[in-house]
Amino acid sequence: MTSSHVFHRSLTYEPLLAVRAEGNYIYLKDGRKILDGSGGAAVTSIGHGDKRVIASILDQLQTVDYVHSGTFSNKAAEELANELIEESGMARVVFVSGGSEAIESAIKLTRQYHLENKQPERVNFIARKQSYHGNTLGALGLCRHTARRAPFLPYFSSCFHYVSPCFAYHYKLDNESDEGYVKRLADELEAKFQELGPNTVAAFFAETIVGATSGCTPAVPGYFKAMRDICDRHGALLVLDEIMCGVGRTGKMHAWQWEGLSSPPDIQVLGKGLGGGYAPLAAVLMSNRVVNAFLAGSGAFNNGYTYQSHAVGCRAALEVIKIMKEDGLIEQCHQRGLFLEKILNEKLSDHAHVGDIRGRGLFWSVEFIKNKATKEMYPSTFLFIDSIIKECIERGGKCFLCSIRLYYTYMFHVVVIYPGSKGTADGVNGDHVLIAPPYTITEDELVFLVDSLKSSIEIVLN
Repeated sequence: MTSSHVFHRSLTYEPLLAVRAEGNYIYLKDGRKILDGSGGAAVTSIGHGDKRVIASILDQLQTVDYVHSGTFSNKAAEELANELIEESGMARVVFVSGGSEAIESAIKLTRQYHLENKQPERVNFIARKQSYHGNTLGALGLCRHTARRAPFLPYFSSCFHYVSPCFAYHYKLDNESDEGYVKRLADELEAKFQELGPNTVAAFFAETIVGATSGCTPAVPGYFKAMRDICDRHGALLVLDEIMCGVGRTGKMHAWQWEGLSSPPDIQVLGKGLGGGYAPLAAVLMSNRVVNAFLAGSGAFNNGYTYQSHAVGCRAALEVIKIMKEDGLIEQCHQRGLFLEKILNEKLSDHAHVGDIRGRGLFWSVEFIKNKATKEMYPSTFLFIDSIIKECIERGGKCFLCSIRLYYTYMFHVVVIYPGSKGTADGVNGDHVLIAPPYTITEDELVFLVDSLKSSIEIVLN
């Protein structure tokens, strides 16, 4: 029986109590030291406890802590906006407290954009199966994370529609080229536009690299260019969700910069790594196309949050981005990612029950499979992750499971990574683990992390 009065994610398990976090490690009350192999949920970007960020937050608290964005702006928000706009090629940005708020704002921004353009009939949004965009009702309705949506199905809008994901491991045909696969998916999106009526579609939403739902799934080359062409042809907006994969995580500031697009998306959503865990912050970036519609129309976005453009959150993010650039962490993230890819493949690709290893930068997943030849998945009734925990405990390790994390014992330390339990492949079946450490992680720590994961897999599956 838990002694906590916090309504935790699980009421049958009391989360481990962290007492300190520094560098790439989290320290527990019982003295254990945990290598942060997932950055929480791909949040921690520059490591924990960086004194430069702490000093900047303290300085901000001594100048402007909070002012209401309906009346005031603040220097930190203005400077952070300038930073993001300068390197992205976008036009304006809205700062909110988290990814779900940002997605809600992007949905509303898209809708009002079309109203400003005198196209009120554009009410339909197209997203992808096996996607996740947030936990509020609007964001959850837009996405297709089966387990998280299930209790709330009666409340979702009929304006949300779905097409297939770009998920080559499971859905690209054996004899199909990348070009052929892209064409098939483009034809499907075009058909969805035609089914709904091209003039009724407001936007196409997609995660540039799919995060927790299917596990660090990048698109095949040419995919986003093809999706962009369809949106442009029909007057719909392209909205890219980089809450999990953005802000340097892939080895570029923006994940879409790998995709060969001739221009930025119409709207882009950032979060998690933007504040690096030092303060809750997310952002909605918009192009000149979107801003100009408002300037020519009402001149105001009918949206607002109490903590919008919060000075402390913006100051923390400004310092996080400054550190990324001064310390060369985005390029380091790219190089460490190449090293992580190499050792993951060396140590795990030949395993009979490792189906796919995929990702980019420091954003990687290992997908487990029951039958490698047929890609048969473990059934949803087989509690694969629970089995890892059970086996580790029975064989003398000290492994613990909270609702969203696995802790693997290795020598005198443990490693935390982010599990995707059930639903990786089709929303119901499939398992993966997600590796997304801070950009400051060393090569030795990456070897330690992968060896820890390998040992745990062998205990359970062999």
